[in-house]
Amino acid sequence: MNIPPSAPLERRAFLLRSSAALAATSLTGFPMIGSGKDAVQPLKIALVGCGGRGAGAANQALAADSNTKLVAVADLFPDKLSAGLDALKAKHGDRVDVPQERQFVGVDGYKHAIALADVVLLATPCSFRPAHFEEAVRLGKHAFLEKPVAVDAPGVRRVLAAAAEAKAKNLKVAVGFQRRHKKGFQEMIRRIHGGQLGEVIYTRAFANTPLRTGLVRKPEFSELEYQCRNWYYFSWLSADFIVDNLIHGIDISNWVHGGYPVRAHGMGALSERSPDYGNLFDHFAIEWEYASGARLFGECDRRPGCWASVTNHVVGSEGKADFFDGREVYSITGKRPWQMKTERGENPYQSEHDDFFEAIRKDLPYDESDYGAKSTMTAIMGRMAAYSGKIIEWDAAFASDRTLAPEIRSLADPAPVLPEGNGLYPIPVAGKTLVL
Repeated sequence: MNIPPSAPLERRAFLLRSSAALAATSLTGFPMIGSGKDAVQPLKIALVGCGGRGAGAANQALAADSNTKLVAVADLFPDKLSAGLDALKAKHGDRVDVPQERQFVGVDGYKHAIALADVVLLATPCSFRPAHFEEAVRLGKHAFLEKPVAVDAPGVRRVLAAAAEAKAKNLKVAVGFQRRHKKGFQEMIRRIHGGQLGEVIYTRAFANTPLRTGLVRKPEFSELEYQCRNWYYFSWLSADFIVDNLIHGIDISNWVHGGYPVRAHGMGALSERSPDYGNLFDHFAIEWEYASGARLFGECDRRPGCWASVTNHVVGSEGKADFFDGREVYSITGKRPWQMKTERGENPYQSEHDDFFEAIRKDLPYDESDYGAKSTMTAIMGRMAAYSGKIIEWDAAFASDRTLAPEIRSLADPAPVLPEGNGLYPIPVAGKTLVL
């Protein structure tokens, strides 16, 4: 399946597994929602992945619609499930209606949780996202997918195929690119697309952020459990730093350019190696080229003590635009200057769920899967370029059958990557590593 890069933009139990029938029996008081037209009926929500982002998404989903209940949760680990669920109960009280028989632990727990809901929130490490989304669509559930949506090209293609089925079933699909729901970003894009900068020549995106602390291994952890708990630092789970973090800036640049790059080249490396920090690079610098000849220069850096910046910039033939996310300042300089300052209290994480649930209730068209998948692919293509040291073409990258994420059937499975004799994990070597 070949997606033209210039195509226009359209938007993570306490009982291991009780039977779905038993769990469903306790939900007879909640009528099912079909198209979402009836605002009187409650919407049943399931959360898959109960870590910080998952609990955050559930909190926002419950706040977005007062007639919702969280009725099922799933996670690989009972302690993660318990912590997330306790936080949600403290915040939302009896709207968190998840007794033990609807708490599912283990690799297959997502299937049982999804079956009990109208709306599912998928917030595990992104290596699991394609399979979880496929199940949600198969069962006819509206779905929120946290970004990124996959770790490799085969996963991206699975998400796009499931999205096509979701569209045929009139299911609403949201993807966690919350910046697209911010007033400042929306107004800036409107003005850029209206010609206020003239012809767009290049964009820049930065995600230079402090190092996140790695997880120290406990003696009782198997290798696979350790990696799943320390998921951020293993590329088969997180897709690497460039995909997990810079992806927001990449997505905004794709939005500005109105399409997707045709090729990429660049570099990256790991400066200081430690067993606690897995097999990721800690800095990347990539140049993507669009069909128009315009460029995106992207940079991300998590090395301690280095310059920090999370911004987007656009340079055109008649001016330039600067997005200072967090400071909520958006400005254009040049022939037609303009500036906008928005309320710093604006919460785009909440806004994206407000919009999503409104679409479900009113049966409005709502599908963020296309740009969610293709911006993920753009970031993956940049990773491929840095890992290999080669120029990577979109068509070859998108068609690649090389996988990072194997199918995990249980936590007793062997881990996809293993430490070497010194306790360090092997990392890609530019000029030697094969990515296609």
